[in-house]
Amino acid sequence: MIGRLNMGGPAHQAALLSGRRLDGGRYETLLVHGSLAAGEESMADMAEEEGARLHFLPRLVQPVRPTEDARALAALVRLARAFRPQIVHTHTAKAGFLGRQAALAVRPRPAVVHTYHGHVLEGYFGRLRSSGYLRLERGMARVSDCLVGVSQATVDDLVRLGVAPREKFRVIPLGLDLERLERLDAALGPRLRAELGLADRDVLLLFAGRLAPVKRVDMLLSALALARRSEPRLRLAVAGDGELRPALQEQARRLGLGSAVRFLGYRRDLRPALAAADVAVLSSRSEGTPVFLIEAGAAGLPSVATAVGGVPETIGPGTGFLVAPGDAEAFAAALVGLARGPELRGRLGAAARERALGRYRAERLLRDVAALYEELVA
Repeated sequence: MIGRLNMGGPAHQAALLSGRRLDGGRYETLLVHGSLAAGEESMADMAEEEGARLHFLPRLVQPVRPTEDARALAALVRLARAFRPQIVHTHTAKAGFLGRQAALAVRPRPAVVHTYHGHVLEGYFGRLRSSGYLRLERGMARVSDCLVGVSQATVDDLVRLGVAPREKFRVIPLGLDLERLERLDAALGPRLRAELGLADRDVLLLFAGRLAPVKRVDMLLSALALARRSEPRLRLAVAGDGELRPALQEQARRLGLGSAVRFLGYRRDLRPALAAADVAVLSSRSEGTPVFLIEAGAAGLPSVATAVGGVPETIGPGTGFLVAPGDAEAFAAALVGLARGPELRGRLGAAARERALGRYRAERLLRDVAALYEELVA
């Protein structure tokens, strides 16, 4: 169960774990998902391509709505009792809260697993609201048989916050279908660079993700403006959309970035952008494990990113530069260094590719989760 099948790591992982590839199709799986937020793109077709059996629950919506949430829970209880699962595996906060409650209404009681792809228990809401959510998470942890974090940093955070004791957690990194990036068609890059009006000597930065406050694209734009004072060849492509796009476009105009920044909107297929880019950038103030950096690494791109959540584990040593969250000057300095060092970009990109393909393949994820399921059922 997942809150919504929007573009991103949680939906990608849920789709992989619900299809025919999980232990050769040994499992009969039902993937329950809720409504997308305004402006989001769906990944439901990817889940269908994986062979997932989908059940859409329209009352399952992102914001807290007590009446709708109660109706969604009632629908989930009916569905769970009809399906009678041996395992209930939830992803994302709302699905985790409702899905684990529904699991308790099934007899015999199924094994209950929840995956944290990050968390919103610190730094997102006010003190009282955060404290309330933390109490709910602690309660749900007590009825869970296993809690999974997609990075060691995520697990460490949750243990520090007292969600559950460390022995209840497992670290299972994301797994992605990276074959299409391993065999990336190099001809895709020049075509997109020509569309963007780039010269051969221009250095293209690529950001991909939601245009939401947590991603701090505003800081990225400030860093780019600083970096271009000494390295005007730097350009930025923003692949994604969201509530902040108009404000970010206005900020880019105020900073005098003009054609140096191109907003591409959502790109379902990132391969042309990855082939065209020279450096991947991520400026978030909070992350679990960023899918974009894994895909960029598999495509052979070095990264400049903020050292938050699971980002340091994703990038790893020798594959890019990490800077403190919110530090536009340090971010700009890293961009200038990579712009002026084509050999450095090549060396870091090769290491990023080796790390991504070695650690984040879908096959590894499927093996890890199948082993966990076997253990829980036994």
